Amino acid sequence: LRRGGADWIVLVAPYLPYLRQDRVFAPGQPLSRDVVGRLLAAPFDRIVTVQPHLHRTASLAQAYPALEVTALSVAEFFARAAGVGGAPLVVGPDSESEPLAAAVAAHLDAPFLVLSKVREGDRDVALTLPAAAAVDGRRVVLVDDICASGGTLATAAEALRRGGARSVDALVAHAFYDDAAAARLRHAGVRRLISTDSCRHPSNGLFLAGLLASALREELQP
Repeated sequence: LRRGGADWIVLVAPYLPYLRQDRVFAPGQPLSRDVVGRLLAAPFDRIVTVQPHLHRTASLAQAYPALEVTALSVAEFFARAAGVGGAPLVVGPDSESEPLAAAVAAHLDAPFLVLSKVREGDRDVALTLPAAAAVDGRRVVLVDDICASGGTLATAAEALRRGGARSVDALVAHAFYDDAAAARLRHAGVRRLISTDSCRHPSNGLFLAGLLASALREELQP
């Protein structure tokens, strides 16, 4: 494209991988956030993505300082889906999901809470409800950016059901989980899980084309 005369190239990556490893936890691990950042900085002028999986990174611009970056939020999408049937209790399964849970709740003018998480292994987490959590009899919607093994959402659903939640649904931006994880989620009490179509998955029910098009309005002008 550059050789052909293009002077502005945009990467549209609804799911932008390799952001999760933003810290070296053990000797020999890659800092993949920075490695991929350097790779993408050379060929592109702008990156557009959706709900990037940032934990200890304040913003996507920190990972890609040489580029114009646009990180689109799914909060409004989630709020429209969660609000069917009245405002629910919005729950983030851990502290990393708190900004998303707060944003979804703000769109709904609904309450939200965040569970406390202790990671006891790569796929072994313990979650507890806040002491003053009013869950009993509530319709609960869990929100998170990614569902891979389903462990965190399943553990959260179990804690919420023990706390008396009437029903538990889940909304995730990026779905990678397999049939075994789906069975685990159902067994934990997740009534349904809906994802965006950032990655093709049977749970896709929220479609990003309009959101992405609005972010590319300037580039798409004739």
